[in-house]
Amino acid sequence: MALNVANISTPIRTENFWKGFWRLADPKISMASLAAMFLGASAAVYLGPVHWGWLALTVLGILAIEVAKNASGEVFDFDSGTDLAVTEANRSPFSGGKRVLVDRLLTRQQTVALSTMAYILGASAGFAIAAWRAPAVLWIGIFGVLCAYQYHAPPLKLSYRGFGELAVGLCYGPLITAGTYLVQRGTLSWKVLLLGAPLGLLIAGFLWINEFPDYEADRVSGKRTLIVRFGPRRASRMFAAIELAGFMGVALLPLVGWPVFTVLGFVGIIPAGRAIVRLMNSPENTEAIIPAQADTLKAFLLCAVGQSAGLWL
Repeated sequence: MALNVANISTPIRTENFWKGFWRLADPKISMASLAAMFLGASAAVYLGPVHWGWLALTVLGILAIEVAKNASGEVFDFDSGTDLAVTEANRSPFSGGKRVLVDRLLTRQQTVALSTMAYILGASAGFAIAAWRAPAVLWIGIFGVLCAYQYHAPPLKLSYRGFGELAVGLCYGPLITAGTYLVQRGTLSWKVLLLGAPLGLLIAGFLWINEFPDYEADRVSGKRTLIVRFGPRRASRMFAAIELAGFMGVALLPLVGWPVFTVLGFVGIIPAGRAIVRLMNSPENTEAIIPAQADTLKAFLLCAVGQSAGLWL
């Protein structure tokens, strides 16, 4: 471990820098942000025209905060020993952090600089929208940035204290959906927040299953995620409950005034069901969990696309 700590400030080759940046951007995870934005934009289209310039600025701002969160999280998770404690057998494309410091793709200074620049870019986009388009988006943006930074960082360290799932569920579900809608329409209602609620549950489920391969590393490093608190067996049953609750939320959308076709979000229940079975059968086997992680992400994305298609129809 000492060798890794010493090496994180040594020079990095250019090709490694871009590999590290790509890991921090992490397109497969950024799709979650894009899916929630797509749902919010679809809800706005349901009631009026799209303002493409403001939508582009919204996308830029949220994706910048995504990169910033990933970069700042790398530093805090490295310092805590969490990323260093992940064994090769428990590495997963969806878990264990981005590992840009562990794998020496970026130096510490580069990671901090990228995080700072991305936070500034995301915040600037948010301030521009608040100043010239939708003032109320300022408060959504402030809450989102605080959740992004405090997810790993002190004093709150949300992911270390069992609140990471709640923060992710709120931000990647109702918050991004409602914020995107607000920028387009200039107003907000509980209906829009409820539209994003099923996505919030499903993305919380995605985070939940991603914590299983990290169970031992989190436990020994003092990261008290809910998987660590409940244990893998019990947490696997709770994962099933989260996924099913998300699709129950989809079923209720027509009852709060959304078109009946929004239940097309149910298409995501197929990969969700596979993920539930796989996880409950092998909650401590990373190799078996990886396909379930992929299925959980598919469930979230398909639900977002299905709900959005229902609005377009």
